[in-house]
Amino acid sequence: MKCEHCTRKECSKKTKTEDQENASVDIPSLAQENGEKGEFHKLADAKIFLSDCLACDSCVTAEEGLQVSQQNAKDFFRVLNLNKKCDTSQHKVLVVSVCPQSLPYFAAKFRLSVTDASRRLCGFLKSLGVHYVFDTTIAADFSILESQKEFVRRYQQHSKEEPALPMLTSACPGWVRYAERVLGHPVTPHLCTAKSPQQIMGSLVKDYFARRQNLSPDKIFHVTVAPCYDKKLEALREDFPMASHGSRGADCVLTSGEIVQMMEQSDLAVKDAAVDTLFGGLKEEEVRRHDGASSDGYLAHVFRHAAKQLFDEDVGEVTYRTLRNKDFQEVTLEKNGEVLLRFAAAYGFRNIQNVVLKLKKGRFPYHFVEVLACPGGCLNGRGQAQTEDGRADKALLRQMEGIYADVPVRLPETSAHVQELYQEWLDGADSPRVQEALHTMYQGPGLPAVSRDIKW
Repeated sequence: MKCEHCTRKECSKKTKTEDQENASVDIPSLAQENGEKGEFHKLADAKIFLSDCLACDSCVTAEEGLQVSQQNAKDFFRVLNLNKKCDTSQHKVLVVSVCPQSLPYFAAKFRLSVTDASRRLCGFLKSLGVHYVFDTTIAADFSILESQKEFVRRYQQHSKEEPALPMLTSACPGWVRYAERVLGHPVTPHLCTAKSPQQIMGSLVKDYFARRQNLSPDKIFHVTVAPCYDKKLEALREDFPMASHGSRGADCVLTSGEIVQMMEQSDLAVKDAAVDTLFGGLKEEEVRRHDGASSDGYLAHVFRHAAKQLFDEDVGEVTYRTLRNKDFQEVTLEKNGEVLLRFAAAYGFRNIQNVVLKLKKGRFPYHFVEVLACPGGCLNGRGQAQTEDGRADKALLRQMEGIYADVPVRLPETSAHVQELYQEWLDGADSPRVQEALHTMYQGPGLPAVSRDIKW
């Protein structure tokens, strides 16, 4: 399968052999084991194509491809079945964290409100044997807040001799993988060091939550439900604090489409359930999102914060101006005819290509760019909203965008739980633990020159 963005004939990397790709996985029915009616039919193994993300054959090693292919429903059910059969000392606490951009897909598929869809999904997962279901919005709160602080710091330190700007967002794993493995310097120094919501959620679950439950991190099997396949690659990063002890932040990533396939093939009796929180018996009563049309809205949040902190300007609604296409938009802060801040959102590979070329030529006018690999943003992740022939389901995507727009916005600064966690978990917002838990470093390509010298 050739990438729709790429002109290279050799860009047809698959994480599996042709025989493996055509194979499917027989998932044992937990309901049948309990004497109930129900059967899960064949579910496809995880696959990553360049058209799914920016992780091309220059980015994924054979070992990583194998590890990614093992992150599928079969692995998830393996742990569920072990919890029913093995010695209790070998049981795992099963935790599932759901990205907010996945919920509109479930709502559209099952014709429910986004809150009811969240409760239906939670009930289904718990009927399988999952112990806790969390919303990753709180992890995105941390990521956005740290991105805000980092931008202000970079702006104040920026100079022609030591350029700290533009700052490029780092929440999209496809973009980050491409920047690290293919582009390298001079792009990687501009990547925001704040970890992505999935990475931070891994730390929250395997560190903070594990301590509250008196569990070692390896006793928790943490699954993330996400809209794109690249989250599977992100789970392989080694910068999780517990990685040296054999525990990853996310043990398995399943796409929204993989979960829907399970739900559609299940005859289990499902009772809706409220989503759990990291704080004991408290439950999530209503779904909240951040201020982005199809993503977590880093641009809007960082823009408002920077305008206030740097220029004492209060910004209400952020006004976007579409430039070369609908996936490249600009936002500016102007005063007395002078542009104080110039931000951009660049979604999809063609726009990313233009950003990189201008950055390398030193003709880049922006202070900040929100970069996402998928055209249309996270809602259009290739792990959901696809037709049977693998194309974007435009009608479904429009429906999902409407559903997402109706979800109430919650500003990260207003979350009392986040402020509590800064103190209780990280010993304060400016402590050394913040850097370890919420920030990362980026590697260079480390690949043969032939792999990096891509002619687009």
